Amino acid sequence: MSDTADKHIRVSPEHYERLAQRRRRGESFDDVIGRLLADERDLLAGFGIWEGTDQREVVEEIHSARKQESRERIDEMGKRHSTDREARD
Repeated sequence: MSDTADKHIRVSPEHYERLAQRRRRGESFDDVIGRLLADERDLLAGFGIWEGTDQREVVEEIHSARKQESRERIDEMGKRHSTDREARD
């Protein structure tokens, strides 16, 4: 923080307590606020990053393969369940 000027803000008792709970050893409230603001992420920052690459196709292939493996496991469990039921009857 700049040594030339301090700004004062009002916070509700609830927000003060929430900030105090997030305060680490040796941190000032200014440090807490700065750390929390630095944690903000631009959720749209990654959109378009794969443009001009084959990453989309690679991910789609992996997804399709895993989806097929999952279907096969579910089918196998269904067959075992049917066989177990027939054996009991």
